[in-house]
Amino acid sequence: MTRQELKQLFFTLDTSHIPVRKQIIVETNYGHVEVLSDGPNGYSSFKTSQGDNCIDYGVYQKLEKPEYELIIDNTLIK
Repeated sequence: MTRQELKQLFFTLDTSHIPVRKQIIVETNYGHVEVLSDGPNGYSSFKTSQGDNCIDYGVYQKLEKPEYELIIDNTLIK
């Protein structure tokens, strides 16, 4: 199978069965915040290092994107 054939196969895969996942993940040990979106419309991930302001930045992102789940150190915050 050629590279072109593999690429065509990849882009024709059915993605309608992928569950929608929208999360803001805060890791306070490292000061990282990741904004993640996955589902039938595609995958998107943005990760930034905020240091001691990581929780404030995570809460700000949650206010900007209320449809996302906020997870701080593996604990879901409602």
